[in-house]
Order: sequence, then structure tokens, then C-alpha cells
Amino acid sequence: MKILVIGKGGREHALAYACHKSKLCDELYMAPGNPGMAKIGTCVDVSDSDIEGLVSFAKEKQIDLSIVGPEATLSLGVVDAFQKAGLKIFGPTKAAAQVESSKDFAKNIMAKYGIPTAAYQTFDDLEKATAYVKEKGAPIVIKEDGLKAGKGVTVAQELSEALEALEAAFCQEGNKVVIEECLVGFEFSLICLVHNEQVIPLEIAQDHKPVFDGDKGPNTGGMGSYSPVKKITPEIVENAMETIMKPMAKAMVQEGVSFTGFLYGGLMLTQDGVKVIEFNARFGDPEAEVVLPRLESDFVQAILDVMENKPVHLTWSSKVSHGVVLASTNYPASSTKGAVIQNTDNLDALVFHMGTKMEKDQLVTDGGRVLMVVTLEDTLEEAYAHTYKEVEKIECTDLFYRHDIGKKDMDHE
Repeated sequence: MKILVIGKGGREHALAYACHKSKLCDELYMAPGNPGMAKIGTCVDVSDSDIEGLVSFAKEKQIDLSIVGPEATLSLGVVDAFQKAGLKIFGPTKAAAQVESSKDFAKNIMAKYGIPTAAYQTFDDLEKATAYVKEKGAPIVIKEDGLKAGKGVTVAQELSEALEALEAAFCQEGNKVVIEECLVGFEFSLICLVHNEQVIPLEIAQDHKPVFDGDKGPNTGGMGSYSPVKKITPEIVENAMETIMKPMAKAMVQEGVSFTGFLYGGLMLTQDGVKVIEFNARFGDPEAEVVLPRLESDFVQAILDVMENKPVHLTWSSKVSHGVVLASTNYPASSTKGAVIQNTDNLDALVFHMGTKMEKDQLVTDGGRVLMVVTLEDTLEEAYAHTYKEVEKIECTDLFYRHDIGKKDMDHE
């Protein structure tokens, strides 16, 4: 088969890596791809926001299957355009992608179908939102309604922080905010292959959103992850499937916006059971980089089977994968471009490129999150030690990383 992966970040590198390992994959294209992906397939100079360009490339090359990485591309309606052109693509339509592109849309479905989540209210008026926050007090969660690339969420511990977040959100004309109770518990990510009411769970992972050690600082797109998660037992996953993931897929069919693609549940194990923090319409990033390397069965076959409503059997490595993100100095406030990165090729680890490019034969930074280093070992402790040993070998003046990815699950024994 000829396969096209749409996107250019770490998640797309991991998707391409999993496709590259498939016995069904003869030719692999990435649009636009990145320097890391260029080593396993052909990068194509078509932007992931150029829907017409993507369709015409897929037609010209007679692509058999396209897989969409980024949420922004989904919200532009890439799947609708491909389907109209008679091209096979794995991802949700623009309408179904609202499960991520509108937090209010997702919350309304959860409320209507009794899917457990934090209590909430949506506001499009600063004064009313401010009054509500003052009434409820902190801690409280402020979420801007649209796509914010993993940011745009403030978990305010103090009232002043919540009010600042509201001011910032309503600076933009026509913005809405969802204000939620602050859930307390242990967070994990459950990503499923979905087609209509068929929901196939992948292995779980834990992402680390705050930028600094000890979960300090602002939220990011994710600073590292690991899989599996000791604290989340198979019984907890089964419960999440039956009370959250399957009901959500079914609800979307009933609402006339049936979902195909990777449905991402950002979940919290609370004292009252598992609850939804958020849904995303695509694979998590940095979860893809630790989940997909553990998949031993054929990734492309699994996608084809789920799209054809056939039984899907996945087999997983018993090893623990652990990954650390190297981000630009000042991320998430800003990112650096053009800082030279050395020694990424000599590591005893998988290196996924998140924000890099080639300039005059040198690899340089080109984004907020730049690289992710992933190792697989028998235990989380061994993988943790191995990843950090490899991370230290990378040379670049403008990168930093967290030093405690996975620590909470090691300390909980």
C-alpha cells in the first residue's frame, strides 16, 4: 500500500514510524514531514493546512490510506475533502472533530448522555464569567473554547489567577470559555481506534503537561510521557471503556456526527471514579511516541480492520516505554528557531522530531517542543534511567527538559 501521514510533529513521526513497520506499507509519504521522518519515508512539500494540495497529491500518487495527525488539519475539514474525492482517510470529519475544536460541544454531549465529567458552565460574557468564578472560588479550571494546541487551559489555584485567565480569554473577539470544577486525582490518557460504534482501546499512557519539575508552571502541549501506567489497572481501563469511551462513540453516532479516527480520552481517576477532563479528536502528543513503539501487531492492518468493522486484535510489548521532551528555552511562552542540535543520531534510543528542520546541512530547532527521546525497558525505573542518560548526550544551547517524567508512578509503590 501507499500511505500518507499528514503533519510534521512528533506525533506524526510516531505514526509514520508505526506505518513504516507495517508489512502492508510499500511506500510512505509525509506531508510536510520533518527531518526525522525523512529517514523512513518521503517528505512532501505540501503544508498540513493546504487541504486542496493534500487531496491533489493523494490523487496523483494514488494513495491507498491517509492518516491525519494534527487537530488543526481535522478542523479544516481534510477528512470531508478526501471522502468527497473518494480517497480513504482515517480521521474524523470536521463536524465530529468538534469534540476537540469546541469544548462546549463536547461538554454538552457528555451532559446529555451522562458521561462522567467535571461540573461546568459556558460563558461568552466576561462580566457573567467573572461573577460565576467569584461565586465558586478557587481552585477552578478556565478553558478557552476553541483549538489551543494543548494550551488555553488554566488550572487556577488562586482566584486572582482565574480572573487573569478570563481577562486574557475575552481579549479575543467572540471567544467563549468553559469554566469547570477542578478535578483532583491521577491523570491518564486512553486513546482508542474508533469507527462509528466500534471502539478499540490502545495501551494507556500518562502525559506531563506542566512545564517544570514537580508539575509547576504553565500548561504545555506535554513535556514527556510513559506507558503503561502501573497505578491504572486493567479493571480501571475496562470501567473507563464502558462508562466513557464506548458511550461517547455511541452518543456521537446518535447525534449524527459519528466519529472515525483516534478518539483521545484525557481522563482523571478521582475518588468518585474515572471522569473526563477532555476529549481530543486525534492521537495524543507526546502519548503517540510512547504508545506506538510498544505495538507489536500491524498498525496499518488495525486501522483497515476498524474502518471495515472487522474484529481487531492488538498485541503489545510487555516492556515499559518512557519518553522525555526537549523543548525550546522559554517554551511555552515562545519558541526558538535556528539553534544547532548535535548528536541525535548516536543515541541508544528512539528520537522523534517535534520541531526541527535542516538548515545548511545542520539540524536546528524550529518550534516550541523540539525532540522526544524514548526508550523501552523491562521496568519504568530502568527506562527512566536509560532515557535521561540518552537525553544528556544531545547537544544544543537552547533546549531544556523536565527531570521527573514518570516519577509519580515510581514513587507510588
